[in-house]
Formats: sequence, structure tokens, C-alpha cells
Amino acid sequence: MKLVSFDATRTLHIAGAGYIKPDHFFDHTDTITAADVVLFPEYWQINTLLYGLKARVFPSPASYHLGHDKIEMTRAFRLVAPHNLPYTLIEPNTPESAARVWAAMPLPFVAKIPRSSMGDGVFLIDTQKDWQAYLNQTSVIYAQEYLPIDRDLRIVWIGDRIVGGYWRIQSDRSFHNNVAKGGQIESGILPAEACALVERLATTLGIDHGGFDIAMVGHHPYVFEFNRLFGNQGLEGKGKLISQAIVDYLRRTACGNDPENPDDLPPVPHPEAV
Repeated sequence: MKLVSFDATRTLHIAGAGYIKPDHFFDHTDTITAADVVLFPEYWQINTLLYGLKARVFPSPASYHLGHDKIEMTRAFRLVAPHNLPYTLIEPNTPESAARVWAAMPLPFVAKIPRSSMGDGVFLIDTQKDWQAYLNQTSVIYAQEYLPIDRDLRIVWIGDRIVGGYWRIQSDRSFHNNVAKGGQIESGILPAEACALVERLATTLGIDHGGFDIAMVGHHPYVFEFNRLFGNQGLEGKGKLISQAIVDYLRRTACGNDPENPDDLPPVPHPEAV
């Protein structure tokens, strides 16, 4: 299987994956065309690779297009699993919309800047002053119900299965659970309800590489978002585990092979799903 990578760090443990700097990809179109899979291109390369070179990319186009924008992601989640999405309002940032959202959302609530990650651009809104400070930083209003939790789950989905996950305990400095914001990692059993939700979202939407952020309120799971590119701090095996799962998936789903019976491919043991 011929692999071309545009991200040397994320494919460090994938043997035989040739590396091309993203800015140089127009100089290597023959190599890209000959590859079976193109790994981890940057977002700006996706349409050219898909439509210009007819390349197979990993992560999938859905992982890129939905993972790039919280608004598009949230709308897809609302369609697929409406009862597993916190109450969310998305509006243009106009005075009329801002007043309408403020009146509709119980306090406190969470407001987000649609294109942000690692806990950046996420605000707890408890006062009009908080609300105005948020409005001054965004062109689109994204307001979401505040759930009564002090931790959430990061569940990692690679290819067509869960390969691991962990709990993220709320930071003592803020309401964020993100590790980048001071949240603490804790291993533990992944609730079956949360795993089932991740599987339903990923398989229905065509996501094959994502770290899903799931909250449990009692036994009911809620999805916040998924990250196409995610940290692996809490995974046993870390980068090698992820690479092993990617190679396994690509081999099982190689063009012309039955994913359930890939007899013509060397066996690659995969990590046990949690």
C-alpha cells in the first residue's frame, strides 16, 4: 500500500509513508496520484486533492468538512442525534438576535466562537457584561445549554471503531475540562451509552478520525464536538496506538478488498476497542 503523508508528526510511526511538505504538493502530483491513500493533508488542500487528483484522503472528507466548523458540526449532530445535543441556538450576531438568545437561554449558559479549539473561544455567560464581552469577539452567536457536570469524556474513534478514551476532570482554574486549560486526565471505564453515541455519530456521518467530547448527565450522553486533530496524552500507547489503528483500518478497507476478509493483505493486529 502506497502512502503519502502531509503531516510528518502524525505519521511518524507509520512505516513507508513518504512525506511531502504541504506547500510543495503541486510539485509532486505524480507521486500523489500514484498513492493509495494521502494522509493528513491540510484543510486548504482537501478540495484540490479530492476533485483535482481524485485522491483518497485520510481522514475522510466528512472528518474535514464537519470538523472544520462547530456550526456545521452541530447541525449534523442535531439531525443525527437530536436528543444527545445540549440545547443550542445559532444566530447571526445582530442586536435583535443577541436579545432573542439572551432571553431564551437559562443562566448560566455557554457561548462559543465557532472556529476554536483546546477550550479557547468558550465562555461561561452569567451576566450581561459576560454576554457583551462575548458578542464583541464573534460574528456568529453560538449559545449552548450549560450541563451540570464536573468532567467529560474524550473518546477516540479511528477508522470504524473506538480505540480508547479517558475522562477529563474540570480545571480548578475555570469551568473548562480541556487538558490545555488545566483539566486533569483520569482513566476509567467508558460508559456504554457514550460509546454507542460515538459509534452512531461517526458511522452515520462518515467520520473516520476524531476525538469526541461527550458529557454524561446520569446515564444520558451528550455530544459537544469532535476534533479531527486531537491530543493523545490520555491514551495508553499514544502515537503508536493511533498509527497502528490507522494502518489496520486502511489495510482492511483498501480498494478492492473486503474489509471483513482482507485475505490478500498481511495481518496487522489492532488495539482492542474499549
